[in-house]
Amino acid sequence: MVKETGFYDMLGVKPNATPDELKKAYRKLALKYHPDKNPTEGEKFKQISQAYEVLSDSQKREVYDRGGEKAIKGGGSGGGFGSPMDIFDMFFGGGGRMHRERRGKNVVHQLTVSLEDLFNGATRKLAVQKNVICDRCEGRGGRKGLVEMCMSCRGTGMQVRLHQLGPGMVQQVSTVCGGCQGQRISHKDRCKACSGRKILRQKKILEVHIDKGMKDGQKLVFHGEGDQEPELEPGDIIIVLDQRVHPVFTRQGENLTMTMELQLVEALCGFQKPVQTLDNRSLLITCHPGGIPRSQLPPQAQVEGARALPSCQEGGGAA
Repeated sequence: MVKETGFYDMLGVKPNATPDELKKAYRKLALKYHPDKNPTEGEKFKQISQAYEVLSDSQKREVYDRGGEKAIKGGGSGGGFGSPMDIFDMFFGGGGRMHRERRGKNVVHQLTVSLEDLFNGATRKLAVQKNVICDRCEGRGGRKGLVEMCMSCRGTGMQVRLHQLGPGMVQQVSTVCGGCQGQRISHKDRCKACSGRKILRQKKILEVHIDKGMKDGQKLVFHGEGDQEPELEPGDIIIVLDQRVHPVFTRQGENLTMTMELQLVEALCGFQKPVQTLDNRSLLITCHPGGIPRSQLPPQAQVEGARALPSCQEGGGAA
């Protein structure tokens, strides 16, 4: 028995949800309520991250199911909550706070794909916006030799502020230095291309290759294609595949299943029905009176289909 369901409700899952269902629910909600996308939803993002942190850990989940949120906060889980940003970064491959300090931040995008795309493979073009170092001033912000370091931000152009999200929860937010954009330099000597900001906003077209057999929630990482900042290694662009619900087929591991509605006379007397597969082949589903439905396909076609589709195969079912 589960004492309370608050964390499950926060993620929109049932108390008997599997780890994969928890991951999928957190992924969609975290991308939706991330502070970069919804600055006013910081509290919601924190609650979602806390819920996933507990439910994704088998020991913490057991403590929560027995005693609820009070048992978790009381230390029964072996510790308090972690930073919601660190949880997000670890889930999406960011690597946590120390990793963010050495590199520019990662950019996460969700790409909606169909089951046909995952079955047959596809190539998609995705337009993204990212920060790049200004070529004209080479990231200095002005003419060489005229830039002095600002003592408020120590030449980074960014100031770090801490926001209290709750008891024991602090969010670190980086903002542009309002006084100097990271430099002491007269307005007339600032770079005309970037206005002294050192970086420019640029549109980038990514070609995303979806291989046969990829799965919902799988991440494709474009290393070094994320936001650029002076004196920092560029971050990554992470593409998360989000599969649309298919009207006929449902994926279960490496198989495809479907539900076929039959009339009573078909169930009793047998039937033959064609089924169109995701790669435009036609399978003939045959059921003799009192028999079990099965697909009929020439042996050679079956072998060729298996070779062409190493990770996804079709299956037939009857209602």
